[in-house]
Amino acid sequence: MTKKFAVIVVGGGIVGATAACALAQAGIDVALLDARNPARTWPADPIDIRVSALTHASQNILRAVGAWDAMEQRGIGPYDHMHVWDADSAGVLHFDAADTEFSELGHIVENRVTVASLWDQLESLPSATILCPATVADLQINNDNAQIVLSDGTILAADLVIAADGRDSALRQMAGIQTTGWEYKQDGLVATISSENSHQFTAWQRFLPEGPLALLPLKDGHCSIVWTLSHDIAQDYLKLSDADFLQTLEHASEGILGKMLTVGPRGAFPLRFQYAQQYSADHFVLIGDAAHAMHPLAGQGANAGLLDAAAIAELIIKAGQAGRPIGSHKTLRQYERWRKGDNLAMMSSMDVINKMYTTDNEAFRQLRGTGMSWVNHSAWVKNYFNRYAMGLRDDLPDMACGI
Repeated sequence: MTKKFAVIVVGGGIVGATAACALAQAGIDVALLDARNPARTWPADPIDIRVSALTHASQNILRAVGAWDAMEQRGIGPYDHMHVWDADSAGVLHFDAADTEFSELGHIVENRVTVASLWDQLESLPSATILCPATVADLQINNDNAQIVLSDGTILAADLVIAADGRDSALRQMAGIQTTGWEYKQDGLVATISSENSHQFTAWQRFLPEGPLALLPLKDGHCSIVWTLSHDIAQDYLKLSDADFLQTLEHASEGILGKMLTVGPRGAFPLRFQYAQQYSADHFVLIGDAAHAMHPLAGQGANAGLLDAAAIAELIIKAGQAGRPIGSHKTLRQYERWRKGDNLAMMSSMDVINKMYTTDNEAFRQLRGTGMSWVNHSAWVKNYFNRYAMGLRDDLPDMACGI
């Protein structure tokens, strides 16, 4: 017997769970599928090595779907300054929340905190069904719906299937949607560290020849690091003793936080520039990393995905209220036009910045430093970049605007 839903979301990470919450809150019959049930509780240590720098737009979305209060209870880390400097020039850029109408620039949040809070909320919504563990074996797109076959033989049908299953999306491949992109031949090395000096609720980022090193302030005084390195060097750094790694990190950060004291588990993931050539087919749509993968140097990947989730939910809800088919080509193309250009602009900007800071041309390095300093001393330009990075720009979904 086929189980029927209005919408099926595949992938229960931050982006997929947000989309499912938004739809279920509006009374839409939605099923969320994931292969694993995420942890809801955990010991205080170690801190999750995967964190996200969430913007004010993302905060608005997560508050709108009812997850933000639970996230605050589990613990989030606000930051009110961001300091960027260049190892190969005199370039410096500093952002301060005091120059905005907000008390902070954003929040550093463990991914597990966001996911657990979203799943807690989803379980409280009568229009939501969670199917977990569930593995998709096949996707069939028909004229009037999409069908998913699970590995245990269960068949599910929906007016719309939303793929939020990551940058190696199996659903995207099943739908026959191709991607364009390339490997950066860089890894993002992540870990949690403690240091002699306070992080001062500041996100620190130093551009090095290998790639940027970010030290992101956590709620308990620790920092999460995201260090872009060539693949081989990243793998070598994973093998270092804790003492040797901390010494290397202290040197790379120019001692900005004093002596590096402790480091937790380390991990590294390959970096990629990738976008789906199309975001949708009839009764099928991509959101988050399934649609786009970008360099993490500005921490915008999760934020872009949350905007995708808010946008597709808004359009589905409006289509349903107007009596239009929610999985129609017209609705899904509207989503693609809305989000694809913004995502490509952000991805391309991150790609250009990454290449700009890994060049070995001396004249270009000096020009780069001069440009950073010029932006730092131009209040209007700096405010524009600051607000854009905080997600406060035009053409946002209503939820991102706090509506």
